[in-house]
Amino acid sequence: MALSRAARVILVGAPGVGKGTQTERLMKRFPEISSISSGDLLRKNVRERTPLGVQAEAKMKAGALVPDAMILRLIVNELTTRGWIQDSTIRPYNVYSSSMSLEMEGTVDSVMIPSTLRTPRYNYSDHPGASFILDGFPRTAPQALQLNDIVPINMVVNIQTPSEIIIDRICNRWVHAPSGRVYNTTFNPPRVPGKDDVTGEPLTRREDDDPEVWKARLKAFTDTSQSLLEHYDKLGVLWTVNGNSSDEISPKIFEQFDKRFGVPDH
Repeated sequence: MALSRAARVILVGAPGVGKGTQTERLMKRFPEISSISSGDLLRKNVRERTPLGVQAEAKMKAGALVPDAMILRLIVNELTTRGWIQDSTIRPYNVYSSSMSLEMEGTVDSVMIPSTLRTPRYNYSDHPGASFILDGFPRTAPQALQLNDIVPINMVVNIQTPSEIIIDRICNRWVHAPSGRVYNTTFNPPRVPGKDDVTGEPLTRREDDDPEVWKARLKAFTDTSQSLLEHYDKLGVLWTVNGNSSDEISPKIFEQFDKRFGVPDH
């Protein structure tokens, strides 16, 4: 399927709801869409020892959270590198450039996000090839406000699956740790119970796949996501989809994408 304009999308949903699955399916159905993961960008910069990666790694080793400003800087650089946003007034910093040294200003946060970034000075592409699903950021309303200053999100998909179904799905999950293959005794069981289909090696459960752990995680998500959803609802870009499984949810998302971004019939 082809897109008529850029889709700039965020998927919001509880842990275990299948956001990764929906991202993969959307990218397969609409090849113009890319996935941009803040976590992947962070790991890439740490691995490649960019100035930003070095600073972020120091934060993580000290047990501190990576500041929002760092994550935003990663996103700015990625979108700029791809040519999807452009700052016509200042030369964007590049993570590979020594211009991001701490000599610029006093703190890491101020280095990552100059004050000029807080004004909407970025031009963004509406070409279908500039479509993306942003993963891992924003998670809160304040983060969403900061992202607004860089590029406007034009669709937020709120995926709703009952908590009891998510917990049942997770607690029946078994994995082949070396490959990452995932099985579920309810709807995707291995051919031989307890064995990986490909290697025949034993399957294991993740340590945190415990019902009480997941109840706490789901409650925490509900508490923290409410203001984020309200923020995007006020902007008129929030759309909620309900379903008990990824197979039930995917067709609804596809249909909505066709309505919003698809090439109109002539």
